[in-house]
Amino acid sequence: MAQQEKSNHEKLKDNNRQYDYKTHNVLHHWHNFKIRLVVESLIVGIVTGFIVVLYRILLDYVGYLATKWVQLQKQNNILILIGFIMLIGIAKIIQILIDKEPLIKGSGIPQVEGYLLRQIDMPWWKILTMKFIGGILSIGAGLSLGREGPSIQLGSAIGKGINKLFSRKKIEEKFLVTGGASAGLAAAFNAPLAGVMFSLEELHKNFSPMVLITALIASISGDFVSKQFFGIKPVFDFSGLIDLPMKYYHYVLVLGIISGCLGAIYNIILIKTQNWYNGNQIILKKYKIYTPFLLAGILSFVLPEVLRGGHSLIGKLIKSNYSIKFLIVLLIIKFAFTMFSYGSGSPGGIFLPLLVLGGITGTIYGEILVQYIGLPQEYVQNMIIIAMAAYFTAIVRAPITGCILISEMTGSFHHFLAIAIACIASYVVADLMKVDPIYELLLEKLTAKKESLFKSNSKVKVLIETTVRLGSTMDGKEIRQVSWPCNSLVVSIQRGKNEIIPNGKTKLLAGDNLILLANEDNAMKARNILSELSEDCQKIALNEW
Repeated sequence: MAQQEKSNHEKLKDNNRQYDYKTHNVLHHWHNFKIRLVVESLIVGIVTGFIVVLYRILLDYVGYLATKWVQLQKQNNILILIGFIMLIGIAKIIQILIDKEPLIKGSGIPQVEGYLLRQIDMPWWKILTMKFIGGILSIGAGLSLGREGPSIQLGSAIGKGINKLFSRKKIEEKFLVTGGASAGLAAAFNAPLAGVMFSLEELHKNFSPMVLITALIASISGDFVSKQFFGIKPVFDFSGLIDLPMKYYHYVLVLGIISGCLGAIYNIILIKTQNWYNGNQIILKKYKIYTPFLLAGILSFVLPEVLRGGHSLIGKLIKSNYSIKFLIVLLIIKFAFTMFSYGSGSPGGIFLPLLVLGGITGTIYGEILVQYIGLPQEYVQNMIIIAMAAYFTAIVRAPITGCILISEMTGSFHHFLAIAIACIASYVVADLMKVDPIYELLLEKLTAKKESLFKSNSKVKVLIETTVRLGSTMDGKEIRQVSWPCNSLVVSIQRGKNEIIPNGKTKLLAGDNLILLANEDNAMKARNILSELSEDCQKIALNEW
């Protein structure tokens, strides 16, 4: 009996030594990998830049071929039948790809967020290849989808792939995945600052110095590669844009309110469309993918302006004088076609289509002001870009990203104040309507299906970053006074330029960046508890107010 107790005691000591060794390895790696991470982020950005450039070139070429094909169809009726058969064939290929890898559905941004939250797995090689092919086929066929969501998911898959190929630890993986996502957005829209801010504001929803460095390096390098092929010109050509006088800013506020209402409605209808697709008994689930492709075939003859993401449509809005009635019809059909396209699960994003919807809304609003209020015609362009940013903010609920993205895409920061006012108004209105941000809604639906859930390992140690927010539960308290998540340990505090090795009596201050060590299987729960600790007092204060 005594010998068995001694044996158990020895096993316990071995386990403790093994745990301490793994913990020491993780912490030692954390303190020594920062410079290496800079190099790896640069590699991720460059590789992502080349992949996204190839993606953009192929999309442009396929779109060009599709336009030529429609012109030939108009000259020969037999080709129309062949065209619809080809669309059905493409839809079938897309369905096969989705069946093999469900995570390539939609934009891919909820999948990236789910992976960073350790809720969804990421088979990076399958996503990289199948998303690339599926996105080109879906968007090339004419569906109202954008290239930016797939570009972000492709970049994140590249980040994970490089981490695997270099046999790096789990600590580096989330940073490289984030860097790849930033580089994907930067290369897709020639918007490096928006790529960085998107990672901070949307993917992580907090400010982390390491995430900032990784995203910035990857985003700039990805954008550099993109500009080598597409030039330094902005994505949208607003060359005739002039500054909007301050006396018209009250119209900007009204436009922000309108965009907030429309953005909230967009989120509601998009989720309802997905639910209808999945629950409708008339249109069997396995045939739902064919609906938008057949609609694309019809619309290519009736209203080709609503096809694909709509980049060319923005150019037409700037240079053409459409009637208000036609613009309203265009808005309704583009909106409906986007719902059908995304609701079907076809690979493609909603960034560009929603920006186009915002642009159409701004054009309608501007033309009404011109005809009935007396606004000078040259300021309609201002209303277009303001509405694009406000519409994006209401739907995604990322106002800073919206302001920076539109400013970079239009090549001017002169109208930043007007955009910011509209974005704030749209954000507040959408929030008051109690409609969640679109990517949170989509992630919730994705995790509810329990497809490709994250497979954690209790033997793997991970580090979790969090920031002490002003007025939160942690602000001003000693470490021992905070109810930390189980099986976690605060191992480092970054306060400005200083790094503090904490103990129980260490006092936490607002702005401190904390590093916690936890088991991988407990990481998601620990992150949720930390989020509650950060927001608890803020919610109490808000309720009291």
